[in-house]
Amino acid sequence: MISAQALLARQFPAIEQSYSSKDAILYALSLGYGSDPVDPQELPFVYEKNLRVVPAMAAVLCSPGFWLGEPSLGAKTAMIVHAQHAIEFLQPLAPAASLRGTTSVLEVIDRGVGKGAMVITERLLTDLATEQVMARIVQHTLCRGDGGFSGVAPALGPPRQRAADESTAPDWSVSLPTLPQAALLYRLHADLNPLHVDPEVARQAGFERPILHGLCTYGMVCRAVVQACLGGDAARMHSLAGQFTAPVVPGDTLQIDIWKGPTQGGRCTLKIRCSVPARQVVAFANGAAVVSQ
Repeated sequence: MISAQALLARQFPAIEQSYSSKDAILYALSLGYGSDPVDPQELPFVYEKNLRVVPAMAAVLCSPGFWLGEPSLGAKTAMIVHAQHAIEFLQPLAPAASLRGTTSVLEVIDRGVGKGAMVITERLLTDLATEQVMARIVQHTLCRGDGGFSGVAPALGPPRQRAADESTAPDWSVSLPTLPQAALLYRLHADLNPLHVDPEVARQAGFERPILHGLCTYGMVCRAVVQACLGGDAARMHSLAGQFTAPVVPGDTLQIDIWKGPTQGGRCTLKIRCSVPARQVVAFANGAAVVSQ
């Protein structure tokens, strides 16, 4: 069983990483950019001339790796899943840069016996040349086999509000196919978990075949928002958050529905849902983004 004290006291070494325009282009290609090589919205993300960087690339930079797998922390590693992800894009990523990532555990929540424990971490990405913080990443990791460690019944929180009013038609609806080889490309950025490449490992985990990384789905949602709402201007995206609710299989076609919310101070809030219509599942729920008008 996990030790909340050990998790909260866990010290993370700062991780420095340099990336180049090739890395930024590979990231975009793994999200399916360039499928239409003459599309004027897609080309700037896969061509080094005036290269734009997909904001969601921040998710794979200066990653601390699978640190929850350390035996001293007590987590049942086979039961760990990525539950939620949120990024504040504080500055647009340059086509090439050197960054420093600093990670810390913000909170450990006991959801109760049989319901798991939620570990919330924060990672700050700082540009080494300017000392500007480029992005703030908050990740919720669900340790499904580690609930009840506190011996105290969890308090009931406020009811979750629906992020999108499904009774109204979305303001934008984007259909994006994932590449059949998307997981093979995406794993080269940070996550080499064999679940995403080895059919036998996938079957042992209860899947018919390797599944797509949740953060690749997150990247596809980011791509849809930049494409549909921002005219390809990635610098206008300020945050993206949501909950992973079902796996995506490489080759699935995603439908990203976006509702326009209130505007304040020149920024607009968007509500987002990403589904796989062919399998009638929602893969990314309670999605929210903030963009410049």
